[in-house]
This record gives sequence, C-alpha cells and structure tokens, in this order.
Amino acid sequence: MVYLLKLSLQQHEVKMRQFKIEGPLSDIEIPHLKKTEKLLYNAGVMIDRQVITQRLYPAFIGACKTLGDILVPALSVDKAFFLDEDIVPRWRFLKASKSVEKRSKKTGEAYTYKCGGMPFPDALDKPARTMITGEGGSSASRFTHVIQTEDGRFRRLMPVELERLNMFPDDFTAEASNAKRGFFMGNALVVGVVEKIARHLSEAIFDVS
Repeated sequence: MVYLLKLSLQQHEVKMRQFKIEGPLSDIEIPHLKKTEKLLYNAGVMIDRQVITQRLYPAFIGACKTLGDILVPALSVDKAFFLDEDIVPRWRFLKASKSVEKRSKKTGEAYTYKCGGMPFPDALDKPARTMITGEGGSSASRFTHVIQTEDGRFRRLMPVELERLNMFPDDFTAEASNAKRGFFMGNALVVGVVEKIARHLSEAIFDVS
C-alpha cells in the first residue's frame, strides 16, 4: 500500500516564539526547565541563551513507502521472530500509556513514572517509526517494532526488513548475529536522507544546477 503525503506550509498557521534563558546554570531548576519545554515548538535554535523556536510542518507531495512495503514473504520469516502468546500481554503493557509510582533505589525518594502509548501492533499502511539500538533484542520492549501477520500472530521485524527501513541493501549486515544486525540498524542513519542532504549541500556549495 502506498501512503500519500500532501502537506504544505500554506495549510498551517506559522508559529514562532523568541525568549532568553536568564540566570546562572546552577540556578536553573527542573521545574523551570519543564516550564520552558511548554514554550518550545518542534524546531529551533539557541545562541547565547537566545532561543528562537518555530512550528514546522513537512512540505512534500508524493508517494512514501509504508512499513508493509518492506516486509519479506510470510514463508521467509524465521519462527524465532514470532511472539509466544504467553508474553504478548507483557508487550501490550510496555507499549501502553501508564503512570506508575516508583521509588529511587539510591535516595528512596518517591516519584511518578509517566509515558505515552506506543502502537501495538505497528500499522502496516503508514511509514515506520524510528528504530533504536534495542530493535534486535527478543525481549519484550516498549520501542521494538511488532507487526501482526495475516493469520493473527505477532512478530518482530527480520534483520533484512530493518535494513530496508534504513535503505541499506538486503543482507548488508548478514555476517553478524540477528541481535547485532538489529543493533547496527538501530544505530544507523537512513541512507536516503543522508544522500539527499549531501546532494543539497553539493548544489549549495558548488552551485550545481
């Protein structure tokens, strides 16, 4: 399935905010930082404590690959990548939003751990989420991708699928173990993004038309 993305800046209100962070760093406490976070949009820069932040939106028209586009044939999936039914509840718990009271092992101080929900399973008709280095592990995880197959079972992504998400050639990391292959891809950049940045820089530097 092809995911069509069509957004432009004209569809959104342009928002920008400027402010300065005052006082010595030792006096800037956590409550102040949390208050500052609410002032920030999704992009910006800080120079000499002067903050300029702006809400940016993607401006792209075209076809994007979805998570479902990079999957290997069902018969090619190693059974080790399927989740045992008895641990699926653990995966659901880790990916769900939660607010849990905890206590610091060092200080004994009580605090509340909060986190938002993660998709379970991951949608096949949308672009994949960003990977992290723990993607190759088999243990239940909040961040590891999990998809649901046509027969209703859940599974992790194969190493070659992780390579495809980063636009590497198939089996680029084949000499390593499955866990290491997942680690490598979680620690890698998307090749196509790097290539596009390089092309734009080349055009800007050398004025290539």
